[in-house]
Amino acid sequence: MNMKLDEPRTRVIDPQLHAQPPRNRGRLLLAAAAFLVVVAVIVAAGIIPRQRARAALRQETNAMAIPTVLVVHPKKAAAAEEIVLPANLQAYTDAPIYARTNGYLKKWYVDIGARVKAGQLLAEIDTPEVDQQLRQARADLNTAEANLHLSQITADRYAGLLKTDSVSKQDADNAAGDYEAKQAIVKSGEANVQRLTELQSFQRIYAPFDGVITARNTDIGQLIDSGASGGQGRELFHIASVKKLRAYVNVPQDYSRTAKPGLVADLTFPELPGKRVPGKLVSTSDSIDPTSRTLLVQFEVDNSNGELLPGAYAALHLKLPAGSSSYIVPATSLMFRSEGLRLATVNDGKAALLPVSIGRDFGTEVEVISGLTGNESIIVNPLDSLLPGQQVRIAQHSEAGK
Repeated sequence: MNMKLDEPRTRVIDPQLHAQPPRNRGRLLLAAAAFLVVVAVIVAAGIIPRQRARAALRQETNAMAIPTVLVVHPKKAAAAEEIVLPANLQAYTDAPIYARTNGYLKKWYVDIGARVKAGQLLAEIDTPEVDQQLRQARADLNTAEANLHLSQITADRYAGLLKTDSVSKQDADNAAGDYEAKQAIVKSGEANVQRLTELQSFQRIYAPFDGVITARNTDIGQLIDSGASGGQGRELFHIASVKKLRAYVNVPQDYSRTAKPGLVADLTFPELPGKRVPGKLVSTSDSIDPTSRTLLVQFEVDNSNGELLPGAYAALHLKLPAGSSSYIVPATSLMFRSEGLRLATVNDGKAALLPVSIGRDFGTEVEVISGLTGNESIIVNPLDSLLPGQQVRIAQHSEAGK
């Protein structure tokens, strides 16, 4: 069949292709909707858990960023407190015994540990040189007295002759002046004899007070040099009065105001376990040592039974009244900052750093003498990075020291 090229082609449509039933079309729509639902469920199943995980992680991170702390409450210090301080015992009176004259030790009568009375003879010194000087001085005194007697006779004679004009006035005055000069020579000789007599009396060495001999540094035949002629004097004996003892204690500056005369304390000794010896504070130095920042105080201790020994170490149990605002807190709660000592506390869930002043250090605990009211919640072992106002979480409450 022949057709012209410019004639339009006729499209034949099969009517069966468009004549699909409505039921097949509904199935297609339902399948498409089901597919979309499945896709939505799959998408939701992947996104929602991730969002929930992110939210949970965010919440956990924020929660972990808040530090958890353990807090305690400060403990009120006791009304009367006791501090233990080292003390040194010394004899109430202590003196070295030296020789006052030169010679050789003739004999000694007491040794170390001997208890002596005031005026008791301790030793004798042989002084041949002093004895010889004394004999010579007495002879010189006798000569001076003889010359004085002759001069007196001459002066009296010239005075009588002067009345009859038998001698000149000048001769009488010369005789009177010679008599006065001889009197001065006699007085000088008497003073020299007295000096040597007293020096000779130092041959005997006596105890100056009741006490115990703690040292004997000489022996029979030893050369004794008093040091009067420029030599080196040496201690012969050492004596100490031990009926009463002095206990010297360095009290810290924080308690210096309460260490007043009349305060009573107890002393304990390592060699006397379980025994306490009372002592009474009698005086203080009234001055703080700039090196140790302590006040030197002196206690008087009775030792009439001789049980205590001078020079011994003792522990002084000093009872002092505590301040009204004194509290005990753990030592681990303190923070050492550049601005000063701080104590970490919690107030309404936020951290606060309080400036405080401490007193005594008990090792695991310290005494806070200012900066606390007693109602604070104190953080134990605070982080070094803890800042004022930072939010914290409290883990537990307890009492300080428990």
